[in-house]
Amino acid sequence: MSRAETLRGWLFASPWILGFCAFTGLPLALSLWYSFTSFDLIHKAHWVGLANYAYLLHSHTFWVSMYDTAYYSMGVVVLQLALGLSIAMLLNFRSRGSGLLRTIYYLPAVTSGVAVALLWGWLLDPTAGLIDQFLRSIGLPGPLWLGSPHWAKPAFILMSVWGIGPTIVLFIAALQGVRSELVDAARVDGATSWRVFLHIVLPAISPMMLFVLVVSVIGSFQVFIPAYVLTGGGPVHSTYFAVLRIYQLAFQYLQFGQATAMAWLMVLMLLAITGIQFALSGRWVYYAGDHRR
Repeated sequence: MSRAETLRGWLFASPWILGFCAFTGLPLALSLWYSFTSFDLIHKAHWVGLANYAYLLHSHTFWVSMYDTAYYSMGVVVLQLALGLSIAMLLNFRSRGSGLLRTIYYLPAVTSGVAVALLWGWLLDPTAGLIDQFLRSIGLPGPLWLGSPHWAKPAFILMSVWGIGPTIVLFIAALQGVRSELVDAARVDGATSWRVFLHIVLPAISPMMLFVLVVSVIGSFQVFIPAYVLTGGGPVHSTYFAVLRIYQLAFQYLQFGQATAMAWLMVLMLLAITGIQFALSGRWVYYAGDHRR
């Protein structure tokens, strides 16, 4: 009976397994192999070993793209954690209209990325944009935003607020799991709202904070559509993000070997960052039943 159940299990899982192997596993393996070759889709790929990786690591453009990506990632992660948790706490209370507000906050996450980029391009236009018009109405000079190498990355970080809905939903789910009896007991003992938040709420939702942190870092390293649609990496390479550089290497310069090598370097970097996050999580993430001090 157990062998028959095992066979049935593999049978039902086989469509997903075959799809994963054909559309994920095989492309990953091929991309790893191509990263050690010189390949342009026209001529036959030939082995070059670590030459692509050595070229990238000695390329100024590569490090510029990684700096822009890291800058953007840090801003997005901090903003999403702080703003997402703040809005989630405001929406955590069940009241009339709270469900509608949660839906409104989540809806932008399912909007087309190109449409969102074009909308923000109009909002941030330095001459006719709504944001600069508002700033001028209160007597403040508006920056050039996407036209300035100093303001372009902060502008892209500001755009990321549009997709904060999933983070809010995750934090609301975590806040719903905070034990109310612990909060009530702390208030009876005279704890202030800040101490309740710091010593009860934060430890209770710390596993979700770790999840959001890991996912936000990985997602922010994949920023592409806004830069491709609005700036093309400019001005002065201030928004020359890593995925945009990979796209240009592959589809503009037909350097697929270098493009796949850069993609795998990003994978290694994200694996290292994620490993560090999990290694440090033992100091601040609390799990129910964990008696560590």
